[in-house]
Amino acid sequence: MLRRTLPAVFALMFSTPLLAGQQTLFNFVRPAAVVNVQTEDASLPQYNAEQTASGEVLRRVVFNPVERPNLKLSPQTGAWDWSSATAMTLRLQSGMDWALTVDVTVQSNDGRTLTSRIDLPAGPAQTVLVPLVASSPLSQGMRVGPPMPWTHEGQRVLLSSSAGEIDLKQVVSVTLSMSKPNVAQSILIERFGVQDDDLLQKAAYNGLIDGYGQFSRGRWPEKISNDEQLKTGAAREQQQLKGWLAEHAKLKQDKFGGWTGGESFPAKGFFRTEKRDGRWYLVTPQGHPFYSLGVNAVAADGGRTYVAGREAMFSSLPQEGQALAQFYGEGNNHDGNGSSKGRNFDQGRWFDFYAANLERTYGKPCTPVSTELKAKGEHLASPCPAPAFDASRWQAHSLDRLQAWGFNTVGNWSDSELEKSDRVPYTLPLAIVGDYTSISTGMDWWGAMPDPFDPRFAMATERAVAIAARDHRDDPWLIGYFADNELSWAAPGNDPKARYALAYGTLRLTTDVPAKRAFLKQLRDKYRNQEGLSKAWGINLTAWELMEDPGFEPPLPNPEHPEIEADFKYFQQVFAETYFKTISDSLKWHAPNHLLLGGRFAVSTPEAVKACAQYCDVLSFNVYAPKPQDGYDFSQLAALDKPVLVSEFQFGSRDRGPFGPGPMEVAREEDRGPAYAAFLKAAAAEPSIVGAHWFQYLDQPASGRLLDGENGHFGLVGITDVPFPGFVDSVRKANLQLLEQLSKPVAKPKPQG
Repeated sequence: MLRRTLPAVFALMFSTPLLAGQQTLFNFVRPAAVVNVQTEDASLPQYNAEQTASGEVLRRVVFNPVERPNLKLSPQTGAWDWSSATAMTLRLQSGMDWALTVDVTVQSNDGRTLTSRIDLPAGPAQTVLVPLVASSPLSQGMRVGPPMPWTHEGQRVLLSSSAGEIDLKQVVSVTLSMSKPNVAQSILIERFGVQDDDLLQKAAYNGLIDGYGQFSRGRWPEKISNDEQLKTGAAREQQQLKGWLAEHAKLKQDKFGGWTGGESFPAKGFFRTEKRDGRWYLVTPQGHPFYSLGVNAVAADGGRTYVAGREAMFSSLPQEGQALAQFYGEGNNHDGNGSSKGRNFDQGRWFDFYAANLERTYGKPCTPVSTELKAKGEHLASPCPAPAFDASRWQAHSLDRLQAWGFNTVGNWSDSELEKSDRVPYTLPLAIVGDYTSISTGMDWWGAMPDPFDPRFAMATERAVAIAARDHRDDPWLIGYFADNELSWAAPGNDPKARYALAYGTLRLTTDVPAKRAFLKQLRDKYRNQEGLSKAWGINLTAWELMEDPGFEPPLPNPEHPEIEADFKYFQQVFAETYFKTISDSLKWHAPNHLLLGGRFAVSTPEAVKACAQYCDVLSFNVYAPKPQDGYDFSQLAALDKPVLVSEFQFGSRDRGPFGPGPMEVAREEDRGPAYAAFLKAAAAEPSIVGAHWFQYLDQPASGRLLDGENGHFGLVGITDVPFPGFVDSVRKANLQLLEQLSKPVAKPKPQG
């Protein structure tokens, strides 16, 4: 491999002033013989530095289109002592007309590394900060950090994340690299050094959220700057809703939202499923086809975010005694699940920006009595009443929106009061909580897998279903129940240990876990003794009791011993069948009128899906893909011959406040509507799909929701309760077009001969 060393002579040229707390270790424009600079499959092609369009002078580094071109910096002798530093700094600019990704690796003499991936935008140079202690937006309580760079003291500053750990007293190298560039790519660099304090890192998050819960540094059309905008916008929206609701009333629908102008089915008083002419249908209690277009999390509590310990992040929080102070509360989401791992600021005091904004919009104005007038005994105005969130107004308004926008289902995680309106059909989740044993698959995002072989799981299921069905047993507006949500049926990845994580996780446990006893019984019934198992699995198991030990690690599946994989599959199949049968049996007893809508799979296995199809009325998948067929192989589902509900899908962008776009990112807000329409069109083309539910009603707080710090923009409305008009209009048109299309009778096949 080609290696080159940087020349040591340059002309004295202009450099950007340092920010406070920075120390330069090496300047590429005025280099000194204190740092070794080496390139591997990269080069510094020009002898002199160059002046950029913005007037800065930097040095070009070209990375060749190979596996891992890099630029390495190291001390002339010994190691750097960075024990008093908080971050490494780089003055960088993309040398191209587009953004680049640069990987940074800092190594100490013991071989440990700290890594960072820098998304270097196109445009002028910025000072890049790489924290020397592992750091990410999670350390600030949120999943995705604010847009970078931002301007501080007149300079663009980019704070990156970092992972790993090094000996800060013995730093021996810093490497900048790119991963497999397709063509030669170049960056411009001025200097590298360290930051001695954490003031810049704090500045990146200080004052980040304004008094309305919005990103303070951003600009977008729907952004609110005063209360009058909220009131004016609400009045304007109300007029639009009246027109849309009048159009909705003219649609050929029964009262449940089933289409009356097409197919008809026997009316049986509750929602059910039926297959006709190759297409699956949901059928309303009145016997009409129903395509479930739903919205998840139609709830007024989604604007809560923790403020305890990070008050400086918020530019304006209500003081005690002020009207909006009633929207503070206390919580604790430090639950030990994968969703809370590595996250700070996940408990303590929170503030509900959404509820506060509803009060600003719809609260009744009043004139408070002055202290002076009170002292005189005059009563020229009545005291201001304490603000109160008008739940009934919000509920009616939200249902108006759903119907006006072409939705016909209140999805999971929604306000329970919406169920009582007798206006819009709804679904319910079954949260099965108890003291039963559980099994880690390595995913455990919302917790470990429940052990369905544990009798206590059946008891917990019976209790959960009985409670859920108590007030809904005879409600025709209830479509059905979901069997929990996004359970960890497998671990991330495609390797065998991920695919069969449930089997591996079970065998590692002790024999007081019912699932392990069930697995061992399965193997003993099949192989009789350790000799039979040893031969089938290609291992030397000297005593059956060795499998009972905690931490037992079975072999990987391999072609020479196919019984390993066959045994794993069989166990996972029985596991899933036991799980879904337990729920199905309980639901048939307590709620025989309603559907079991499946397990809302995010990660699944073929065994789990097959068992779900056996015991549930509907298969449900949370699909984060451009279209449903990209999220799951529907040719495999066809063999199961079950209706399918897309229980979650979304498209988000980064240009409306919240920093994350969610799993399915589009470039701009304007792209969300076309992406939504394309997804629905693809769903309608799949004859097994009976509905699709959007996630979610409301944008998540930019500073992170209570549950896990998610902070995505994929709502129909923002944290201010202001709808995103372009997206809502596109959604409405797509919904109505799909319902109109599916209301047409299915063409009957022509008789042969």
